[in-house]
Amino acid sequence: MVAKMASVNPFNLSDSEEEAERRPNETVDTERSPSDGAPGPPPGNPFSPPADAEPPTLLLSSNRTSPSGEGISFSAAATSAMAGSGETRVSVDVIAAQLLRDQYILTALEFHTELLEAGRELPRLRDYFSNPGNFERQSGTPPAKDQISACCTCSPGRGPTANKAGFVGQLYRAGSISTLDSLDFARYSDDGNRESDERVAVLEFELRKAKETIQALRANLTQAAESEVPSQERKNFKSSPEIQEPIRPLEKRALNFLVNEYLLKNEYKLSSITFSDENDDQDFELWDDVGLNIPKPPDLLQLYRNCGTPLPSPRSTQQTEVVQELEYQISLLNNEKQSLAEQIKKLQRCVHELVQTVVTFFFVPCWLRCLRKLSPAFQQALLSFCRMCSDSRLGAEVSRIADSEESVMLMLGRCLPHIVPNVLLAKRERMVAHLCQELIPLILCTACLHPEPKERDQLLHILFNLIKRPDDEQRQMILTGCVAFARHVGPTRVEAELLPQCWEQINHKYPERRLLVAESCGALAPYLPKEIRSSLVLSMLQQMLTEDKADMVREAVVKSLGIIMGYIDDPDKYSQGFELMLLSLGDPSERVVSAVHQVFIPAFAAWTTELGTLHTALIPSLLARIEKLLMQGEHGLDEHKLHVFLSALQSLIPPLFAVVLQNAPFTSRAKLHGDIPRRFPKPASPLQDVAAIIGSREMLSALLLLYDHQLEHEGTTGWDSLLWVVNQLLPQLIEIVGRINVTSSTCVHEFSRFFWRFCRTFGKIFTNTKVKPQFQEILRLSEENVDASAGNGILTKATVPIYATGVLTCYNQEEDRKLLVGFLEDVMTTLSLSHAPLDSLKASFVELGANPVYHELLLTVLWYGVVHTSALVRCTAARMFELLVKGVNETLVAQRVVPALITLSSDPEISVRISTIPAFGTIMETVTQKELLERVKMQLASFLEDPQYQDQHSLHMEIIRTFGRVGPNAEPRFRDEFVLPHLHKLALANNSQAVESKRIDIATQLFEAYSALSCCFISEEVMVNHFLPGLRCLRTDMEQLSPEHEVILSSMIKECEIKVENRGMADAQGSMSIASSLVGEDAKTKFLSKMGQLTTSGAMLANVFQRKK
Repeated sequence: MVAKMASVNPFNLSDSEEEAERRPNETVDTERSPSDGAPGPPPGNPFSPPADAEPPTLLLSSNRTSPSGEGISFSAAATSAMAGSGETRVSVDVIAAQLLRDQYILTALEFHTELLEAGRELPRLRDYFSNPGNFERQSGTPPAKDQISACCTCSPGRGPTANKAGFVGQLYRAGSISTLDSLDFARYSDDGNRESDERVAVLEFELRKAKETIQALRANLTQAAESEVPSQERKNFKSSPEIQEPIRPLEKRALNFLVNEYLLKNEYKLSSITFSDENDDQDFELWDDVGLNIPKPPDLLQLYRNCGTPLPSPRSTQQTEVVQELEYQISLLNNEKQSLAEQIKKLQRCVHELVQTVVTFFFVPCWLRCLRKLSPAFQQALLSFCRMCSDSRLGAEVSRIADSEESVMLMLGRCLPHIVPNVLLAKRERMVAHLCQELIPLILCTACLHPEPKERDQLLHILFNLIKRPDDEQRQMILTGCVAFARHVGPTRVEAELLPQCWEQINHKYPERRLLVAESCGALAPYLPKEIRSSLVLSMLQQMLTEDKADMVREAVVKSLGIIMGYIDDPDKYSQGFELMLLSLGDPSERVVSAVHQVFIPAFAAWTTELGTLHTALIPSLLARIEKLLMQGEHGLDEHKLHVFLSALQSLIPPLFAVVLQNAPFTSRAKLHGDIPRRFPKPASPLQDVAAIIGSREMLSALLLLYDHQLEHEGTTGWDSLLWVVNQLLPQLIEIVGRINVTSSTCVHEFSRFFWRFCRTFGKIFTNTKVKPQFQEILRLSEENVDASAGNGILTKATVPIYATGVLTCYNQEEDRKLLVGFLEDVMTTLSLSHAPLDSLKASFVELGANPVYHELLLTVLWYGVVHTSALVRCTAARMFELLVKGVNETLVAQRVVPALITLSSDPEISVRISTIPAFGTIMETVTQKELLERVKMQLASFLEDPQYQDQHSLHMEIIRTFGRVGPNAEPRFRDEFVLPHLHKLALANNSQAVESKRIDIATQLFEAYSALSCCFISEEVMVNHFLPGLRCLRTDMEQLSPEHEVILSSMIKECEIKVENRGMADAQGSMSIASSLVGEDAKTKFLSKMGQLTTSGAMLANVFQRKK
């Protein structure tokens, strides 16, 4: 036997400290030699070897230790592990430690293999079998054949137990340096033992161990180098940047290496040799000699180039990977959160629809259900206009009526504590009203349960007369109680007991009481018998609508009528409902008309939809009335009535579109989708929301997808409702548009808004494929389509501005804007070349110019006219600038308008230059920038002072007309220093005009200009030097042309002279107003009357001059 020596194997000594702590009471066996044998295990212990087995020994490279050592015996461990309880299981680590300690190596190997297969790797076994030192032997004797065969039969999967139990003696060292699993038993053959191979394997193992030791020492060195400077000194260096931290030895060695490397790379060999000699304690050939446990950094050049960016370290790289992984997890969680949020929204919509259905079921009594086909969403929106209160304590108390003695007692217990204190303090009217409000639930409960009809009638009379002038909250409380009473007692008692109370107060002197009656009729409508609802209640509301003088009462009547229309089912009442709609639309109160559009018309349209008369009777009736109005209004259109009918037609667009969707060929194929796109105009009320009419937003979204697909790919065959819109409604509307007066800005605006809402509701595909082609067919942009002589071509009608502003502006994408620009350019060109009136183009510019979004677009159109080859088109562009200047901001005026006008003012054609004068005048009237005003003033001065314009009669006429228009509103300095002096010059020059017709024209324009400027405050100096001399020159012309005008001018001159003479020192700094002169009331009246007679129009003055001749 080999003598026992000290060993480095930790497994044959004792368990770890952790195991020792877990088993403080275990007994420890004494140390035995291999010849003494192992202590016997307790009976029944399956982990102990047989009694006659020789204890195994552990082979080391040069020594051997007793297997029992000083460790704890297996029997003691097993006994201690199972001592506490029969249920306690032995730790796997305890078993492994005992097997290794008792040298049951093959058993431990199989145990290790089974744990690996089960995914429960044990560190103790892994470390043991991965250490080749545990399996080396000192002797070179090969193992016996039976031992080798026993080892070979022990596969990695599962080996025979008998071999494990009988494996005794010395283990032969494995030739591999890795693990026991990689033992190559084939190397042991009959040729003998390969001692040289074994020596190489041992050397390889020792080399690996040495490298690991070096690496560990380098890591310790790095850690020591980093902690060389005390922490307090590092804090001082950080807090005081001017104090530089001393270089560390390892940092010095690293820098030396990089410096030497730089010198060698850049051919500084002598310097490198000298530098190496000065640092002879360092090997510059090997970076590992530096001693740092970090990879070699980049060279000095790379460090210099990247000095601004931190170098990535393994730690930062690892942190980056962790951050990326966390960001990926966050993105996954965000996606999951988003999907869950969408599911929550869908569930909330479903819950909302269920709540609406339940609430509708709760509000609407059983005898009224299924009589109408209103969607639950629409019905709930309609009932929301009933002003009831149930979100307060008292409202909740009123809304539930006790129906048994027990519930009555509970109700009294809840209400009396609120009533008694008010009874004691009821000294003021406000406290009395509050007390009466608290009595409402008691009155209703008693009226509901009392057996005597007479008493019930008296109680309900008390309810309606409880408060003298109920405010909004009190009326809501009473209405809530009435609805609860009606729901509880049924339609018969509502008709017999509640309606008489309403009828009695229909003509009450207080409007608050009449308002209560009007609101009660609407709130009780669902609970009344259908015969009473469509007869008595309808008649009551009609009477109040025609007779009541209070706006708020008529407003409530209209809302109640709308609720009645939501429940009425008598087709004979259609005509009465139509007349009520027209009557309420003509109401002088705006709040009443607003209620008509919000409640009455949507409810009435829903009823006509069920009757099938929306597009066969209701809409055609309104169109017929509009046409009749246009026929009667050839000499003066009633624009208010036109607005009434057209607004009603506009409110019918959403229900008409709902009819088109509900009667489409694809309705049965609709599948629910998410939210609808924002394609509809904002509805005036919830009842005009297409989603509420259809039933839900999901159903509407599904129908819209199928609607667009049908229009784009399948057409309108068999789609009767849409075919009616395309073939009948649109042509009739376009014909009506062509008949309205294009100069009526109100009519143009109303129809423009109508077509805008119509196209937005029916969608872009419908607009592009159905609406635009019909307009384009009529608006053929050619000179043949304009009757220049009569001015009745289609391009001169309101069709042009309504198509441009109502249809082409519905969608604001790039192609839509290009189409609008092209259309306006073509219209401007065609009208100009045809010498046609420009009213349609002006109406388009006025309507579009009201929206700043289109200012750039309109300027683009006008610039097209500025650079056009035709002088007629350039003249039109110059005149259009006058309309655009007033709405455009001053920046655009300075950058776009004035340069264009300056360009036109130097045009070769004199007519183009004259056309710019009104636009220049409008700029002087509206702009405040001094630089801009000076530029315009200089341009106007060139027109007046340039000799080439001296005989330009048309130019002088345009300037005088412009001065008379903008003079009163222009800057006073511009008026005094520029307008009045030049008018004086023009009047003086007109005295010597030889052509009488030109002299008459100039005199006419001067008279109108002086008449407008006479209302301005004019300084005494300007009055004496320019205003009075100009009037005298004009009087000279009028003496020869019209004595009547000469009298008026003489009166004006006399008043001005008297005013100047009578102005004292106190008035020296003031200015005077001709219109407010103090000559006397008689003279003023005479002057103004004659002015009114003669300045009504230029045509009248021309007639006067003709009579003079």
